[in-house]
Amino acid sequence: MARVDVVMPKMGESVMEGTVLEWKKQVGDTIEQDETLLEISTDKVDSEVPSPEGGRIVEILAEEGDTVDVGAKIAVIETDVNAEIGGDGAAPGGGGAEAEPEAAEPETRESEPAAPVAAAPPEAPAPAAASSTGGEQVDVVMPKMGESVMEGTILTWNKQVGDAIEQDETLLEISTDKVDSEVPSPAEGVLAQILVEEGETVEVGAVIARIAVGDFDASAAPAPAPTSAPAEPAAAPVAAPVTPTADAGPIPRQGSDGQLFSPLVRSIAETEGISQQELEGIAGSGKDGRVTKNDMLAYLDRRGSQPAAAPVAASVAQPVAAPVAKAAPVAPATNVARVAPPSAPSEGGPRVETIKMDRMRQLIAEHMTRSKATSAHVTSFAEIDVTNLVTLRERHKAGFQQREGVKLTYTPFFVKAAVDALKTHPLLNASVQDKEIVVKKDFHIGIAVALGTKGLLVPIVRDAGQKNVTGIAHAVADLATRARNKQLLPDELQGGTFTVTNVGSLGSLMGTPIINQPQVAIISPGAITKRPVVIEDPVYGDLIAIRQMMYVSLSYDHRIIDGAMAASFLRTYREAIEGIDPNGEV
Repeated sequence: MARVDVVMPKMGESVMEGTVLEWKKQVGDTIEQDETLLEISTDKVDSEVPSPEGGRIVEILAEEGDTVDVGAKIAVIETDVNAEIGGDGAAPGGGGAEAEPEAAEPETRESEPAAPVAAAPPEAPAPAAASSTGGEQVDVVMPKMGESVMEGTILTWNKQVGDAIEQDETLLEISTDKVDSEVPSPAEGVLAQILVEEGETVEVGAVIARIAVGDFDASAAPAPAPTSAPAEPAAAPVAAPVTPTADAGPIPRQGSDGQLFSPLVRSIAETEGISQQELEGIAGSGKDGRVTKNDMLAYLDRRGSQPAAAPVAASVAQPVAAPVAKAAPVAPATNVARVAPPSAPSEGGPRVETIKMDRMRQLIAEHMTRSKATSAHVTSFAEIDVTNLVTLRERHKAGFQQREGVKLTYTPFFVKAAVDALKTHPLLNASVQDKEIVVKKDFHIGIAVALGTKGLLVPIVRDAGQKNVTGIAHAVADLATRARNKQLLPDELQGGTFTVTNVGSLGSLMGTPIINQPQVAIISPGAITKRPVVIEDPVYGDLIAIRQMMYVSLSYDHRIIDGAMAASFLRTYREAIEGIDPNGEV
């Protein structure tokens, strides 16, 4: 008989204790792995705690309202309940399921009516089915993506249970508040279990999947629960008046259409009185249309204005007396089909497409809106003659790529010129904290990298003030490549002191960029174009010549940077670029 301790989880670096808000299960209840066991509260956040294993709860050591230290034992689960809960092949409808504490004496329980509580236990062995496949299993954990990152969200599972996978092959994609990244498989084998659904957020170090590296029975991997299991509890309560939702009650792991429901989704459905039929009608945003926690919460928000649905489901769960109390609200149930479809498509007609923002676009939207609300944005412009720079690059780009292995672009020159200007204008390399200005002595320059039409990232060239053009070129090429291949770490996207966004590389003549918080300025070189301009010649005076010209814009925080300082910065920036020797070396 294996016993597993449940401990108070660590919810962050500075969190040392938590308070038990509510136990979702009680002593004697069975629970599935990753099913919600309790809710806890810290001084930062309230959170649900999933069960570390499937089994039966035998001890609860912390009462609701108790505050305990992180790591302290709060409950105990017995995991070897397979043989006790119908695992020996006993008939599912008899007393075997009720006889959990005394499996050795089933004859003393045969006569007891256990139908109302015998429906849930058959699902308990389901998560364990994949683990009984033989061979060793390797845990896949949520990786640590940086010093300050404590959790991640599952975006996409690239493999499903039963699929073969090679070591280092991409298993899934995850997202943090800074970056999306691919997670390689730690071992070669077969994906035996997926423990966290797409769209769910878990702490760093939590087990999210298991890979079988020995002999594996693929047919046992999905381990769907019998779809006939919910039939028994539906008949037990006296619920004849509410036949439209007679399938309400415990939700099976696999729906009638083959869709799989996670323990969290099923728990929400059962708590909120959502029937299996109603659950199967919810449009899922997860992989292959799976319903996620966010889908459930969004559905409940819409459903909140429909009082008929909740009472109907609730009346099924209440024995005998409940239908009498709930009879009045049941009448409008015929309206459910009419009001359930979302109203959004009718807003624009049939020729309007509604596209849900992906996580990256949501983060960009939040960051840009917050920046506009934080800083007093002002933008100044300057015009730069970049003829010398263009000449120098054209002379060296072929040899540079052959010698260094990376392309020589204009971005390293723009970064170098920005550092030169920042050294004489330190307030643009600062941040604002309350009523204080924090001036940074190091120059960590962010470079905006466009990811096609999906959005952009701003990785950081660390210590750009200590690098020459060649060193910056290598750093820029490496960061841009890894940004597009989803290989950046979150730490490489934070800590910048100033940003360069080269909108000219995308064809824009000029732009008015938004400051990348908590920085106070961002510079944007525009497209380089040939134009006739007036130049001063020491011999011939004013002449009209064809020159390579570029507009540059500087957005800055007017709380600490005035127009005069911004103009001075742009003048220094222009002089650094126009002063490049076209016959020099790179």
